[in-house]
Amino acid sequence: TKHVIKNTLWTTAKNFTVERGRQQIEELISTWDIHESWLHHSEFLEEEELKDSKRYHYRACWGIPTRRKPIPQATASVYFVIVISKFKPDTTPVEVFYRLESSRLIRRPEQCQFREKWLKDIIENKIACTERL
Repeated sequence: TKHVIKNTLWTTAKNFTVERGRQQIEELISTWDIHESWLHHSEFLEEEELKDSKRYHYRACWGIPTRRKPIPQATASVYFVIVISKFKPDTTPVEVFYRLESSRLIRRPEQCQFREKWLKDIIENKIACTERL
């Protein structure tokens, strides 16, 4: 089935704060088609100063707690970067990118529909790896 990508209206560079960035990442996550059994928490990791931009790094850590295992066997992380250009006007919206912990592929939320399967694959691979050890 074809998924409709819901665009998030990102804050402008001049209105950006670390907490506003985290809130907007939460807004983005709320548009993803993920079963309610998945729980996550998001956190700010660091600010990175580059020649042409400032980058704000965040992480959302996912797991499926159950009654039998309230602490999941494994978790899957999605890393977000919010980029504020030093050359564009401060009325320009921030840019947002994300990647999965197991991948180097960088995705833009407005170009790629998030898939629950990606989280499942990360967790299944971690559990399989743990069982082999």
